[in-house]
Amino acid sequence: MAYDFGHMSFDELLRGGGFPCACGKTHSAPIQYISIRRSAVDDLPAALRAIGCKKPFVVCDENTRLAAANRAAEVLEAAGFAYTLYEIPTEGGDRIKPGEWELGSMTMHFDPSCDVVLAVGGGVINDLCKVLAHASGRPSAVLGTSPSMDGFASNSSSMEINHVKMTLYNASPAAILCDTEIMAKAPMRNLWAGFGDMIAKYISVCEWRISAIVTGEYYCEAVADMMRAALARIVAAAPRIPERDPDAIGAIAEGLVLAGMAMAFAEVSRPASGLEHYFSHVWEMLALERGLPYDLHGIQVGVGTVLSLQILKRLASMQPGRAQAESAMRAFDSEKWAAEINRVFGKTAPEIFAIEEKAHKNDPARHARRLEKILAHWNEIQAIIAEELPDENALFQIMRALGMPMLPKDIGISEQDTIDAFVHSRDIRDKYLTSSLLWDLGLTDEFASWLRGIL
Repeated sequence: MAYDFGHMSFDELLRGGGFPCACGKTHSAPIQYISIRRSAVDDLPAALRAIGCKKPFVVCDENTRLAAANRAAEVLEAAGFAYTLYEIPTEGGDRIKPGEWELGSMTMHFDPSCDVVLAVGGGVINDLCKVLAHASGRPSAVLGTSPSMDGFASNSSSMEINHVKMTLYNASPAAILCDTEIMAKAPMRNLWAGFGDMIAKYISVCEWRISAIVTGEYYCEAVADMMRAALARIVAAAPRIPERDPDAIGAIAEGLVLAGMAMAFAEVSRPASGLEHYFSHVWEMLALERGLPYDLHGIQVGVGTVLSLQILKRLASMQPGRAQAESAMRAFDSEKWAAEINRVFGKTAPEIFAIEEKAHKNDPARHARRLEKILAHWNEIQAIIAEELPDENALFQIMRALGMPMLPKDIGISEQDTIDAFVHSRDIRDKYLTSSLLWDLGLTDEFASWLRGIL
């Protein structure tokens, strides 16, 4: 059966029993309550009753305590709910990380009499709370303080594990509250981050379709359409972001939650994450390796989207050939590749080698099978790129009007780190990206040289 998820209300999307789909999956998200409106914090008691919980473990940091957690505590007390509040220390920084130290700190202070983990914050706190909730066998809920990312409704957490950015699959929150008046007061960089995380969906849906052709990866058109609808809402609301209009922020929050539900429906992050995210992931890994700070995830993803969009548009204008692809495969030197992985990733290189040992992306026989698919379906791949990607000038104009960073140098990323992220994005996960496609076609070096010219 075909479903129009992108135009369903949240109540319709949350129906019991899920949606048996032609793709073979039954799509569902274990979310029981969603409130996105002005003064949504006042709905916290109703949300807890809806999910059958009586005592939340409320998690915040210093910023989100002031923005919303203190108000949430007042609402809980007025409604007669007991709670335990824990503020994660920043450990000498100005913002917390989705890391093992923070998760350990939360675990050490966890109150086992609490029956739900309530995140008060944005992406990092939400991710940490989903992991803690999963480990403790409890549901999670979230009171969002900024529309900075699309993970509110997703069933995954983006975490730093042994200095490598990893996606952990757990469960979607049972309840989501987005108070648009609170969100409208978030720092402008957080609002940029939310927009940056959403425009990434142009790339991710495009790559998802291409991967389904080349690798046979699972793909669902209904879920992809859900993502396209979420993206349309964000882009339509973008011009009102600088005004901090709560209703415009509400439209953005709705789009972000819908995007997260798309990931939960697909049971993978593929609908929402492609090459643009992998630029960000590698930049974060390099920063972690060097002990340096890095920018907000969504801002880095926005810059990665600008690069990925130009790369895909250039690729679509080309007619690749078998000879160049096979020549590049014959010339591949595994020792040279390993040396480059060591150079770029340092002490995290063993994690990358482990991924290749499992995935065998560099295997000549697997390359040959992928190449046959690419060449046989090149016209279809070109059509997908044309269908999914927007007019880049129109999108870039919106970003400039918002004042967003658009180039790596705008966020302190060097030319070499950008090239390294592009070349090795295909190495850090077993996911077929645009950079994977270029590698299969023997075009990686050519595009790396071209990319240097536009940075």
